[in-house]
Amino acid sequence: MANILLPPSWRIPESQVAPESAWLNRRELVKALGLGAIGAATFGASCATAIGGKNPLPSSYDWTFPPAQRNPRFPGGQPPAVEITAEDVAASYNNFYEFTTAKDKVWTLSDTLKVKPWTVEVSGECDKPTTFNFEDLLALMPLEERVYRFRCVEAWSMVVPWTGFPLKALLDRVVPNSKAKYVRLVSLGDSKMMPGVASQPWYPWPYHEGLTLEEANHELTLMAVGIYGHALPNQHGAPIRLVTPWKYGYKQLKSIVKIELVAKEPKTFWNTVAGDEYDFWGNVRPDIPHKRWSQATDRVIPTGERVKTPMYNGYAEQIGDMYKKIYAGK
Repeated sequence: MANILLPPSWRIPESQVAPESAWLNRRELVKALGLGAIGAATFGASCATAIGGKNPLPSSYDWTFPPAQRNPRFPGGQPPAVEITAEDVAASYNNFYEFTTAKDKVWTLSDTLKVKPWTVEVSGECDKPTTFNFEDLLALMPLEERVYRFRCVEAWSMVVPWTGFPLKALLDRVVPNSKAKYVRLVSLGDSKMMPGVASQPWYPWPYHEGLTLEEANHELTLMAVGIYGHALPNQHGAPIRLVTPWKYGYKQLKSIVKIELVAKEPKTFWNTVAGDEYDFWGNVRPDIPHKRWSQATDRVIPTGERVKTPMYNGYAEQIGDMYKKIYAGK
């Protein structure tokens, strides 16, 4: 008898994640841009533990670091308050196009990523450009755990405990000069280790994003090296990724290899692909709908509960003043 895989209770049909017309339009949009098709699973939901009974969590991690104390100043954002997402769920539901567009398959493909050795180059408009070995960063940076609410532009959310350090602590070591106004960040884009890079050559790899220097220096901006008390698994962006909890997930790039201080606003990945749908800022604004769906509510993973999305994902009190001029009149 063939094995029958029962979907978990929180699995929701793809047609309910965004209107079917919006989902189809996204595929047509990318085709029209000459970029090929985006996999249907981009908007899907599935529990990886249902795949042959496998566990999405590796038995060991490539990096270890001393236990980091949880900072009570970062309890997961403002209401709607939900519990921390179960680790196996968070590990089996990921956007990481460098491997695949199917969220429930990322963990099954990302073991090809080799994170040793790993370096992060920090350069550009600064007095002390440096290429850091990852081990040195773990020793040099002030690690702590923070619980942040994560909100995807596709209108789903999780609550995750990250271990990391403020990006400002790293930038201060290279001493930005007066010309530095923005920070450009670049992910690994290795087609040999990342099958999605090889199979989707129409995208402008490597993945790249940007922040203003003010955003980069904000205390909420975290360089995460761990999750759930251990090193990042590959599907979460090992060994180091960006976390900006008031921004949509597409701003929070993974597997970072380069950080560059620049004078002008840098181009960004999704803004280059579809600039009328993904702006430079990527801020969670429930009052500003995506071109093809509302951002007023989000679907909590794994319960499927629909909740009202708070302004800036619950962090308006901390960061709202930065954007008064940007959103004036909106």
